[in-house]
Order: sequence, then C-alpha cells, then structure tokens
Amino acid sequence: MHAPRTRVQRRPVHGVLLLDKPLEISSNDALQKAKWLLRAEKAGHTGTLDPLATGVLPLCFGAATKFSQLHLDADKTYEATARLGMRTSTGDAEGEVIEQRPVPHFTQHHLDEMRVLFTGPIAQVPPMHSALKRDGKPLYEYARAGQEVERAARDVHVHELRLELTAPDLLRIVAKVSKGTYIRTLGEDIGAALGCGAHLVALRRIATGPFDLARCVTLKELEGLDEAQRMARLLPVDSLLQGHQRVDLGTEDAGRFLSGLRRRGTWANAPLVAVYGPDGQLLGAAHIQAGELIPTRLLSPIEIKQISGSTEPVPV
Repeated sequence: MHAPRTRVQRRPVHGVLLLDKPLEISSNDALQKAKWLLRAEKAGHTGTLDPLATGVLPLCFGAATKFSQLHLDADKTYEATARLGMRTSTGDAEGEVIEQRPVPHFTQHHLDEMRVLFTGPIAQVPPMHSALKRDGKPLYEYARAGQEVERAARDVHVHELRLELTAPDLLRIVAKVSKGTYIRTLGEDIGAALGCGAHLVALRRIATGPFDLARCVTLKELEGLDEAQRMARLLPVDSLLQGHQRVDLGTEDAGRFLSGLRRRGTWANAPLVAVYGPDGQLLGAAHIQAGELIPTRLLSPIEIKQISGSTEPVPV
C-alpha cells in the first residue's frame, strides 16, 4: 500500500528565477517543477524554449508574473550546431531526413559571406513545426497531419552573427536576434545559401535581455538546496524592469497612482517607466506621455507589503 502523498503547502513567492532549462522537457514542465520546489502560489515564464533546446529560461513568481509580458520583446542570444548536407522535415534532429547532399569544402571566406548576408534585417518564413496559429490551430498540428499551409514571411533582425566550422559538416552558429526569430529557420537558410542544406542538432539559449547563463541555476542544483537557499536564488521583481526609466512618487501621489489615476509632472515622454513609492517600494510600470504618468501594470497593496517585508501601511 502506497503512503499518502504529502500535499505541498503553497505560499506567496515574488521574484524571478533564472533557470538553465534541461534537455527534453518542456518549458512548462520545468516551470511546474520549480514552482513545486519553491512552494509558490503563482508562476509563469517569459516565453518558451523547445524541449530540444536548453538554456536561459526566466521564471516569474507572484508579482513578477505581471511584468513577464514585457520581457517577451527582449533580444535573445543563441548558440546552435547545424549539421550540413542534410535537411529534415522539422529543421532539427527530431524530423525525418528529406534530402542529403555532399558538403563542399568551405573556407572562412565563405562563412564571412554568409555572416554578412544574414546579419541585419532579414525576412523569415516561419517553420511548419511551430506554435504559430493559423485559423486558431498551431502550425505543428497541420504539419503532423501531413499538411503544409502558406505562411507569410516575417521581418526579423539578426543583430550579431558568428559562424565557425567545428567539423567538415558541423557549423557552430552564435546569433543575437530580435523577438520572433527562428534559429532553426536561420540554420536552414544558411545551409540553403551554402548550397548543401542543413538542420539543427543542438540549440542553447545563452542570454535573454539582460539575463545570461552565468546567473542561471539548474533544476538539479535547485533540488539540492534548502528552502532558504532556493529563495536566495530569486532576483527581485524589478529585475524585469531593467532599462526602464525610474520615477519616485511621494505618499499622496503613490496612493493615487496605485488607484489607477494618472499623475502629472515635469517628466519627459518615456515608453517604459518603473514607478516606486516613498520608501523605495516598487509600485508598478507605466509610461509617460505629455507630462502624464500613465499606469500600465500595478502591484496590489498586499504584494507590495509581501515584497518589501514591511509592516507599515501601503499608501492607497
């Protein structure tokens, strides 16, 4: 007879955990495992990584989930390995081989030409094996049914690109890219331009916005920590607001701002603003237009008290 499973007592947890996602599990499974280890009431992530991809996955807990959407637009940096001379149905090692070609001898000059060709603004046709939706259904569902649907090319930006042969048929790709860029497609397109085709055999996200691998923890490492050590790995909620202009409000204005009211001041226009109260507590995010501070995301008074650990009343 099995012993009854112990129910985890959930609690309010606020902050950002930088996870180094392992191979072959989904981003959501990784999130749920971390949520269980932290006993957190509420959690979300800032955009998924494929099961075959590893690397930086910021996980948001509690109040941080209110700002996770802001991070979806962040630039991301990937390190990938593409196998030349072989195309697959999915653009990666999961798919069936659909074409094989001999791999010519490439010099660094050839790779430098590819780097120039694929750096800057480029147009990409999204892969069929992706979560993009068509008529309410993800493209990968059409692909699994053997159907191919027409996809419009999308404009993306490759900010930095490094290409290096690590074997005659293996190409290392390091790319810093804008939101919405598919590295599988980039690998396939580079292979096509080289005349031999390619597919990805490894993909690792090494940075997203201001967060990089050096600050990440693995699930295995997290499991080995005690509760206080796990909590110590959390970054503050406003780590998601790096790059935002800071505005500090006095008690009266802070209370009105938390009620959703616009505040007027001498501020210059700014699209991204982090707003703090009189004791330095984060109140929320906003934008400034024509001298008005306009709330976009607000923390609740209870969230502010839990984050700050203060027993003082929050201005409302």
